[in-house]
Amino acid sequence: MLDVTSILMTVAPELWLALTGLVGVLLGAIFGDRFNSFSFKFGALALFGAAALAVLHFGGGEAFGGLVRTNTFVNFAKVITFVLAGISLVIAEGFLKRHETTRYEYALLIIFASLGMGVILSAADLMTLYMGIETLSLSSYVLAAFHRDSARSSEAGLKYFVLGALASGMLLYGASLVYGFTGTTSFAGIAEAGVTTGALFGMVLMIVGLAFKISAAPMHVWTPDVYEGAPTPVVAFFASAPKMASTVVFANILFTVFGSAMDQWQIIISIIAGLSMMIGSLGALLQTNIKRLLGYSSIANVGYALVAVAAGQEFGAAALLTFTTIYAVTSLGMFAAVLSMRRRGGMVEGIGELGGLARTKPVLAIALSVLIFSVAGLPPFGGFFGKFEVLRAGLQAELIPLAVLVVISSVISLGYYLKLIKIMWFDEPTEKFEAVDLSVMATVVLTAVVAGIVFMVFISELGTGGWATFAAAGLPR
Repeated sequence: MLDVTSILMTVAPELWLALTGLVGVLLGAIFGDRFNSFSFKFGALALFGAAALAVLHFGGGEAFGGLVRTNTFVNFAKVITFVLAGISLVIAEGFLKRHETTRYEYALLIIFASLGMGVILSAADLMTLYMGIETLSLSSYVLAAFHRDSARSSEAGLKYFVLGALASGMLLYGASLVYGFTGTTSFAGIAEAGVTTGALFGMVLMIVGLAFKISAAPMHVWTPDVYEGAPTPVVAFFASAPKMASTVVFANILFTVFGSAMDQWQIIISIIAGLSMMIGSLGALLQTNIKRLLGYSSIANVGYALVAVAAGQEFGAAALLTFTTIYAVTSLGMFAAVLSMRRRGGMVEGIGELGGLARTKPVLAIALSVLIFSVAGLPPFGGFFGKFEVLRAGLQAELIPLAVLVVISSVISLGYYLKLIKIMWFDEPTEKFEAVDLSVMATVVLTAVVAGIVFMVFISELGTGGWATFAAAGLPR
């Protein structure tokens, strides 16, 4: 007999987001522009509610005849993803209002993008996975080009669409090959059938398609351009919530669907991880635009995350959750800090504009410094724990070359991270930034606190039973 309550709770976050999204469309149609301002609060509450529902059924379950299946591993990612999406929506309103683009469609697009993230995290079938990816992607294309009067934003949206279309095509073709050679679209069925030579080609194409989605090198192509051109609140969203969800989905598919072919995909993931770390780190050294710099930094950090994936489920699952959580939180805080870079002439993005920030905005400078030290992986900040666990996972899996590249890439990254610190604390002050929205400043400070050592110890506990270890234990063996 079907346990209806368990089924409903398994898909409760996604049902809630679909319902609130449709209600938002209805309210927008009825109230028009009068709904614009309230839509941001409405959307944030919807996303925080979805996170709460994921917590209530944290152990997971199965629904729709096996098309959807959740466990602690994916529900951990859901909670973090929905919370970050909600915060990114809260900090967006002031920016959009100043640029006269405060429209309720923005909040609804974030809700539907988050619905897509929830679906891909819950997917237990290739059809469910593809449906979720397209829901996320279509919303993301519009968000990237949301500032339609800006040539840069329109260009970012077009480039993101081209990249996304190529990735979707690769993924769909790979999925069709896997289905053709295994005779099933179910994750469990594919794992049981094993990976034949034909299915191996499909697996490789799926890996390439998913690598495009997480902006891993050499499939990163226009990622820095999208980061530079898209509206800053949109990039804050892209760099946090979808990055967390997509990376966890990537790992979940390789661990649970293609686990028997680990010897085949480990070398592919190792190459992608190594290229991502080096291209991201070296590319960031040359940047003077802070959004492009963070774009290249995100490519390098995807490389670190993929080291944990290459290490396999036993060694890498908990390390992946720890690292991606710390990075996603830190990334949101850093883009919130970029939102603070506003003067009478409008937003500024050059790293030189941070000159003397320690004297003009000491609280912002301290918080941003903590975030920079964290993402650089310096002790005793949160990012150190993330990189430590990734490095340890690589060593335990005997991926010595990757472990060496983690260290080399981290040392290279100090070149541009410490450059930002030097500009903020030692350069002559530039014109003072205007007062920032309370929500933006609160986000910068809050994420700096979270990126500190105390909170992150509870997540990682250096692999001895922390939240990430508990969540990773829920993956099927």
